[in-house]
Amino acid sequence: MSFEVITMGRLGIDLYPLQSGVPLGSVTSFGRFLGGSAANVAVAAARHGRRAALISRTGADDFGRYLREELERLGVSSRYVTTVDDLPTPITFCELHPPDYFPITFYRYPKAPDMMIRPEELDAEAIAGTDLFWITTTGLSDEPSRSAHHEALRMRGRAGLIVLDLDYREAFWADVSTAREEIAKVLPQVDVVVGNLAECQVAVGQTDPREVGETLMQRGPGTVIVKLGPDGVLGFDADGVVSVAPVEVKVVNGLGAGDAFGGALCHGLLAGWPIQETLEFANTAGAIVASRLECSTAMPFTDEVLAALAEVSA
Repeated sequence: MSFEVITMGRLGIDLYPLQSGVPLGSVTSFGRFLGGSAANVAVAAARHGRRAALISRTGADDFGRYLREELERLGVSSRYVTTVDDLPTPITFCELHPPDYFPITFYRYPKAPDMMIRPEELDAEAIAGTDLFWITTTGLSDEPSRSAHHEALRMRGRAGLIVLDLDYREAFWADVSTAREEIAKVLPQVDVVVGNLAECQVAVGQTDPREVGETLMQRGPGTVIVKLGPDGVLGFDADGVVSVAPVEVKVVNGLGAGDAFGGALCHGLLAGWPIQETLEFANTAGAIVASRLECSTAMPFTDEVLAALAEVSA
């Protein structure tokens, strides 16, 4: 079986509080969900009917078993998710302080299994054959994952689409300059770069959204997407710049919005839609998930996004 979308990177347990507006230490109950940016994007793409797979690793424990089974239940192949015997499956806690404060606490100690993806494990035929290959900056933050990502890009060549999700998490890096250096190495090898404004600023060291997008374009990608939160989205390609307005929703949990955006972006790119249409679809998908507690299980199906778009346009 060939895949339309293969993502590579983080996979773990998300524990979301069932009480909103209180600090983590005061939470009394949590919901357990599949999490990790690369995993969530694969789930989101699968919701739009795309054949999706994830390259990652878990601990050889019950949480790892749950994650592999949950991927399959949600329509994502776990064929390339392997186990690491001596590392626990990571757990991520968040706090809910709508509309715009969702601090995250990562338990990825002594090291997360998804940072132990090794070059020799990779399936070159699958990586070269998928229509869209999605990687994240997090995967470049440590070895052997960093080397595995560079090897995957070598295997991929320039076939199909390669998307870099900037997905910058300060806790995973020694400093911003190191992250910027590693991002710079892969920018000439990817077709699309997507990130929020803060992540794009990390990548290029600039603050103005349009300058950020133009600078990223100059470094190799043919399409750059800068997410501006409540100010919408900017998209840059060879035809110029497009702007997409925000979608107003009552925010419950903003953490999954970017991954829903990513899965919907995959769908639009593969469908060959114009950038304006693709970003409107992706932005709406992200807004839907921001209005829900969960991330992976909250990813919308295509008809939900289209219905929401029609409502906005009415």
